[in-house]
Amino acid sequence: MTPLTPVPSELDGAESTPAPRVSWAQLRRDLAFLIVNLPIAIAAFAAAVTGFSLGVSLLIIWVGIPVLVLTLAIARGFAQFERARIRICEQRPLPPVYYRENVGNLGRRLLGVLRDPQYWRDLAHAVVAFPVRIFTWVVIVTWIATAIGGIAYVTYGWALERIPDNQTLWELIGVDSAAFGVFANVVLGLIFLVTLPFVARGLSAMEAALGRVMLTNPGAAENAALRARAEQLHLSRAAVVEAEATTLRRVERDIHDGPQQRLVRLTMDLEAAQRRLADDPDAARPLVDEALAQTQEALAELRALSRGIAPPILADRGLQAALAAAAARCPIPVDLDVALGGDDRPPAAAENAAYFVVAEALTNVAKHSGATSVTVSVVRMDGVLHVHISDDGVGGAHLGKGHGLAGLADRLAGIDGTLEVHSPVGGGTVLTAQIPAA
Repeated sequence: MTPLTPVPSELDGAESTPAPRVSWAQLRRDLAFLIVNLPIAIAAFAAAVTGFSLGVSLLIIWVGIPVLVLTLAIARGFAQFERARIRICEQRPLPPVYYRENVGNLGRRLLGVLRDPQYWRDLAHAVVAFPVRIFTWVVIVTWIATAIGGIAYVTYGWALERIPDNQTLWELIGVDSAAFGVFANVVLGLIFLVTLPFVARGLSAMEAALGRVMLTNPGAAENAALRARAEQLHLSRAAVVEAEATTLRRVERDIHDGPQQRLVRLTMDLEAAQRRLADDPDAARPLVDEALAQTQEALAELRALSRGIAPPILADRGLQAALAAAAARCPIPVDLDVALGGDDRPPAAAENAAYFVVAEALTNVAKHSGATSVTVSVVRMDGVLHVHISDDGVGGAHLGKGHGLAGLADRLAGIDGTLEVHSPVGGGTVLTAQIPAA
């Protein structure tokens, strides 16, 4: 399915914005919008009809394809200009408009333009809007001329009466009175002047409605948003699967290199001690002591591994206690600030993600940064956990593939979280994570 690309200037949520009310400021915008409509409509109509006719007539020799594409591109330019004018006149955003993104070679891009329905809607608007704008332009110009001419009749009416064989409207209907003619024209001009804002608003709203119908495609916008969300969820799921697989490989490697080797050594020591207990108990004692030391070290490593998977303190006492324990284990002084905003705990997924971000960051600081101090801040605000970790080390950290921070970013992507790293060489490292916790 061909992806859709939004026009950056279009905004969502336009339908929730109320229509503009009649006012003198709105009247100025409406008049500016309506007066220039006809010349713009003539240019757009001429370009659309001429380009379409020429392109269709030349299709037999394939020259018509680029001509049609050029015509559609010109129509899109007029449409974008019209959308901007409507937004200015209406003082509210339009519904979003999307054009399909054309990729591939030149031929595919040209055909992609011809297959995009929004381009043809733009072209159709240039044709349909032409008679509509003739009507609105004639009405608004007539209304303005009647208002000005009627009010100013008192200044030039005497000249009309001196023209030979000239008859005014009132004389044609049987009223032969100069005073009544002046009075009637002034009253008519005042009526047209008072109703001008309402007429201008109605005409502008009619043309804006036509533009909203033909120059926007909110249905395509919604579909594009759903497709983008589905793609985002697919990528997040893939990132979570990759992160979990990486974590499992790391745990397997750590168990193999640590506790497993110590348990093998423990088994060998106990077997040797068992053989010597009968004939030389004194020689067996050091082996038992060594086995006991191996047991304690293996237990310590298993506890460290369990903290990296799911520390019990996190489930039992919450995020603040778990972060305090992680900070206490760090060999570098840690300034910890946790503000979770109330007694209710964040969701378990958010707590786990925040803990792993801090734990991995502190591990990296201890191993690679050469820092002398670390600052950790975890604040819950507006349903989001904001995690901020900074150190004064050598910097140079990044989210490259295969690094621990890349795994953290993948883990956060699975719950719609984000991770940013700012780590200039020699300037320390700042990690910023945002984790949904509503």
